[in-house]
Amino acid sequence: MISRHFNGIWIATALSTMLFACKPDEPSPVAPEISILEVAPTTVGAYEHPIEVTLHYRDAQGDLGEADPDSASLRVRDSRLNADDWYHVPPLTPNQMELSIEGDFLVQIPPLFLLGNGDQETTTLSFQLYDRAGNASNEVTSETILILDTLR
Repeated sequence: MISRHFNGIWIATALSTMLFACKPDEPSPVAPEISILEVAPTTVGAYEHPIEVTLHYRDAQGDLGEADPDSASLRVRDSRLNADDWYHVPPLTPNQMELSIEGDFLVQIPPLFLLGNGDQETTTLSFQLYDRAGNASNEVTSETILILDTLR
């Protein structure tokens, strides 16, 4: 009698475990995800030094970057300007395989300049990454960057 009771408990436990453990998998996000790890320097002289931005990326399909160096997939916007700058990102998977990837890459922004007549300006840089399927990542924005007039 005890073994029958034990078997009943065992079957009930197994069924409830299977019922609660079998949840549908969360779908992988189609669009890439990015975040800013570092921006340096955040105070620059106009026309003097590039700004280096380290971006962290994650993509479930691994379709980031283009083999064609004329194809740009990273959009960068200076908050003071209306037009975007575009940068080439080389393929981030071997032989353009589709696999989940995550990592960091460095973006070097050419030296910034002053737009007005003042002796300093501030700006932020916004980044958005596009995969080969055309899916856009989230947009991330840097901390404020101070640009100083070094010619005065």
